[in-house]
Amino acid sequence: MTSLKDIAKIAGVAKSTVSRYLNQGQVSEKTKEKIRQAIEETGYRPNNLARSLKSQSSKLIGVVIPRFDSGATSSVLKGLDQAAFQSGYQLLIINSNLDRKREAENLKILANQKVAGIILLASHLSPQLIQQIDQLPLPIIVLGQKADQLSYICHDDYQAGYKVASHLADLNYQNIFYIGVSSKDPAVGIDRKKGFLESCNHYGQRVKVIQSNFSKEDNYKLAQKLLKDNLPATYIACATDHMAIAFLKAAQELNYVIPDQLAISGFGGYNDFDYYYPGLTTVKYPYQESGTLAFHSLLDLISGQSSQVQTVLDNQLLIRESTQVK
Repeated sequence: MTSLKDIAKIAGVAKSTVSRYLNQGQVSEKTKEKIRQAIEETGYRPNNLARSLKSQSSKLIGVVIPRFDSGATSSVLKGLDQAAFQSGYQLLIINSNLDRKREAENLKILANQKVAGIILLASHLSPQLIQQIDQLPLPIIVLGQKADQLSYICHDDYQAGYKVASHLADLNYQNIFYIGVSSKDPAVGIDRKKGFLESCNHYGQRVKVIQSNFSKEDNYKLAQKLLKDNLPATYIACATDHMAIAFLKAAQELNYVIPDQLAISGFGGYNDFDYYYPGLTTVKYPYQESGTLAFHSLLDLISGQSSQVQTVLDNQLLIRESTQVK
């Protein structure tokens, strides 16, 4: 049986474009002709009930977040909210709590709510999730991860890791430790770590990798254990700012002199940490801007101005007191 996906493939357009055509949305004459030919060739018959439901104009955007206790999520939502308000849209936000089954179910729930489109803040992209996203008949932008067949906006995590390691090479640090997270999160668990390790390898520096998780509390306990056991480190790079702050707190409580005895850095660049001392060396990501960009890019998909969005955002190394040599 011919599906919407089959028509899109034959016509060489996105599924959302075929959906707009069937619902009398904005589609160029050239594209309309391609879709008409594909329908005639296959004998495709659309579901009239589904079409009638989807034809109702919606000013509601669905947003799936991985967890509430995340500085990145909060910043992204701030950018989304401001852009949505200015454009006359409302957000329907639903949390997956880092549960893959719940995330897949949330996408179904939002699709059934007749939202105009969905922005998915993804911590992973399994083959099953990619297939589900590709089959849903509405525009979806993935934020934070990437897949060739999907629309996405992500950060250059490899380059971020490389920048931090290049900075520590300039300061000639030895006995370097990297506190990472699971590879289930490709952006943070793979790309960020890979950039850091390859930069260290380029400068002839050895790195000991210790896997942890995103929990500030768990990293505080890990730091206490490692530092009490006289961890032979002069530099600890943590995969996130929250992890780094936990290590910084534990080090100060154990009377380490930062950065003379131990230097620490993170990734994120959250504004809240501007008021910590010593200031944390980090890589600042444009999280709020990515939320704004994701919203406007989704509107372009909804209106037909774009058929696919694939954007990689740059980041900025911020050198502060936690690694500067006095």
